[in-house]
Amino acid sequence: MPYGFGAALTWALDTVILGMALAGPAFFSSPQGIALAAFTSTFLHDACSAVFAFGYMGLRHKLGETWKTLRSKAGLVIVVAALIGGPVGMTGYVLAINNIGPAYTAAISAFFPAYGAALAALVLKERMRPYQWVGLAVCLAAVAVLGWTPVDGVPGSWTTGIVGALVCVLGWGTEAVVIDWGLRNASVDDECAMQIRQTTSAIAYALVILPLLGGWPSAIEVLSSSSMPTIALAALSGTVSYLLYYKAIATIGASRAMALNITYSAWAIPFSMLLLGTMPDVRGVVCATAIILGAIAAATDVRPLLSRGKGASA
Repeated sequence: MPYGFGAALTWALDTVILGMALAGPAFFSSPQGIALAAFTSTFLHDACSAVFAFGYMGLRHKLGETWKTLRSKAGLVIVVAALIGGPVGMTGYVLAINNIGPAYTAAISAFFPAYGAALAALVLKERMRPYQWVGLAVCLAAVAVLGWTPVDGVPGSWTTGIVGALVCVLGWGTEAVVIDWGLRNASVDDECAMQIRQTTSAIAYALVILPLLGGWPSAIEVLSSSSMPTIALAALSGTVSYLLYYKAIATIGASRAMALNITYSAWAIPFSMLLLGTMPDVRGVVCATAIILGAIAAATDVRPLLSRGKGASA
């Protein structure tokens, strides 16, 4: 439980700090910089995270174990999942932060465990109970209400931000299902999986996405700007979050880990208030709460908890 909540707290901090970095002048210096802000910032964020992960694993003397895992079937599955969760999910996430701010982005993206649970029911034939479908419906309704009418004071396009947040949901939810499917019968160290995930995402951006978009000049400009230390700080918090998140998955399972992790959308609101001075409206708070509770209901199987309680009573 502490791993899951710790992952949520540090990811909320990552979200808000990254929002601060995106407000820097380096992302507004040219039309190309504005258009590619989501891609360049995501690349630099994940590249810094990969460097931090490499250093951490080096201190833990586990680089050899990571290389061994990478060459296995399980490692290939992690790479595929990383491509879905990184270039797809993370780009949508940063695109949303850049347009609707970190608080609303965190609230909408918290829908991803519910989507992941539904996808697992369809693809992996996992059974969803009636209350889980109700939770999924609550999430959908809250996202719809939040995205129906734009709010004042967002930094960019409301529609673009909503679409980016939903792309993030699709990427992260699918990533979790792919990992679950591929690693069910494999024993993979959670820290090795985290390093492979972050490194794969950074390499995909560096070798494929940025060259295709002509984004390297913008990335180099941001790299030498005053925003870079803030991006690195966000990446450090994100690296800690992924370490704790993967540890939670290994300890209590993916569904419970996701259910705990999505509370970052609640933590992002007070962090935004403290660091950015952003005051959410009543509708945003209500919808964020509904998304969190609905996602927890959709992603969590309460039977083991109930049986544990009965055993303790007995």
